[in-house]
Amino acid sequence: MKVRFAPSPTGYLHIGGARTGLFNWLHARHHGGRFVLRIEDTDQARSKKQFLDEILDSLKWLGMDWDELYFQSERFDIYRGVAQKLLDEGKAYLAEDGSGAVFLRMPQKKVVIDDMIHGEITFDTGLIKDQVLIKSDRSPTYNFACVVDDSQMGITHIIRGDDHISNTPKQIVLYEALGQALPRFAHIPLIMGAEGGRMSKRTGATAISEYRSLGFLAESLVNYLMLLGWSPGDDREVISLDEAVKRFDIADAVKTPAAFNMDKLLWLNAQYLKALSPEVLGDLLKPFLEKRYPQAADNFDGKRGASILKLYMERARTLAEFADSLAPFFADEVVVEKALQEEYFSEDISAAFVLLKDRFQALEDFGAPAIEAVFRGAVGELGLTVKAVIHPMRVALSGKTGGPGMFEFIEALGREKTLRRMERAVQLFTKEA
Repeated sequence: MKVRFAPSPTGYLHIGGARTGLFNWLHARHHGGRFVLRIEDTDQARSKKQFLDEILDSLKWLGMDWDELYFQSERFDIYRGVAQKLLDEGKAYLAEDGSGAVFLRMPQKKVVIDDMIHGEITFDTGLIKDQVLIKSDRSPTYNFACVVDDSQMGITHIIRGDDHISNTPKQIVLYEALGQALPRFAHIPLIMGAEGGRMSKRTGATAISEYRSLGFLAESLVNYLMLLGWSPGDDREVISLDEAVKRFDIADAVKTPAAFNMDKLLWLNAQYLKALSPEVLGDLLKPFLEKRYPQAADNFDGKRGASILKLYMERARTLAEFADSLAPFFADEVVVEKALQEEYFSEDISAAFVLLKDRFQALEDFGAPAIEAVFRGAVGELGLTVKAVIHPMRVALSGKTGGPGMFEFIEALGREKTLRRMERAVQLFTKEA
C-alpha cells in the first residue's frame, strides 16, 4: 500500500493541507505502507523556495516523515513522453492553433467510483470537455501530471479533500487511457470555519508555521488535526501520534465537514502543556522568553525556574501566552495602569505595604508558608482583612489583577523585586496623594 501527499510550494502549509497530509501518513503507517511526498511545483513562476522550506519544515515538526520525495519540476520530460504516446495512439490530439498544446479525447461514458468515505459516486463524462494534457508552454496540467505520477509511483490510495471530487472522473479517464489500474479514492470533507462556510484566516486558516510561532505544541496540533474528521473512539480527545497510528483507518473518517474551533485547540494545547515536566517546558519556553526578555532569559533555569513554571502550568494555553505571563519575573519594573492605581492603592494599603516590607526584609526563610504567616499577622495588626490587601499586593507586584497563588508568587518573585515593587507602589500613592 502506498499513499502520497502533494503540496504546492505556491504558499505556506495551512491547516487543511496539513490535515490531508496527516491522514495520508496515518493510513500508510497503520497499514505498514509507504508515504510519498510529492512537491507539485510545475508552476515555476509562483513556486517559491521559502514556501517549499516552510512546508518541509512544518511536516517534520508535526512528526510526518516521508519514504520518498519527488519534485514534479524534475519530471517534465516524463510527462511530455507520456503525452506523445497518447498522441501516437490517437487518444490525444494537438491544438489546431499550432501552439503545441496537447488535448485528451474525452470518451462519452458513465464513470463510477467507490469512494472509501462517500460510497458510490457516478459521473457522466459526456458533460466534460476534452482535457488539456500539455499546455502551450510545454508544461503539464494538474490532472495529467497527477495521473502520470500516481501510476508510475505505484500509488494505491489517493486521500485528498472532497474539493477534488470534480477532478476524479477526468483522472479516471486518463488512467484508462494509459492502461493503468485505478487506485482507491477517499475524499475527506473540507474543514469549515466555526461559524460555517470555508475557513478564512480569521477562523483558523493560518500557516502551520504561524501556529508554531504562537506557541502551540506539535503534539497538540497533530492531535487536533486528527479530530477534524476522525475519532479514536471511546469519546477520547487526547491521543498521541503513536497510538493514533495503531487505530487509524481512512475508512473510519466521518462523512460530514468538521468545524475548526480555536477554543478547542487552545484547550487541547493546555492539556499537553500541563503534562510536560518543568525541565522540558523550560526548554520549549526559552526561545519565547529570549524574544521578549533577551537579557533575563539566560537566567531561567534551576530551582527558581521550576518553581515559577509550576505556578502557571495550570493557566497558560500556549507557549507565547505562558511567556507573556512571566513578564513580572523578567521585567525590571511592571506597568501599573492608572485605573488600577486609583482602584487599589490607598492610605491604608500604603501603610500595610510599609509594615510588610519591614517584615519581609526580616524573614530568614523567604518561602511561601513564612510569607503567608507574616502577611496575615501584619494585616491583622492593622485591622485589615487579607482580601483587602492581597489584591493591591498583586497589582503592585505584577501589574495584573489575576494570577497564581499570591504567597507562592511572592516566593518565586524573590525578596529583592518584591520589596522594590512594594516601595514603588507606596511612592505612586504618595505622589498621587
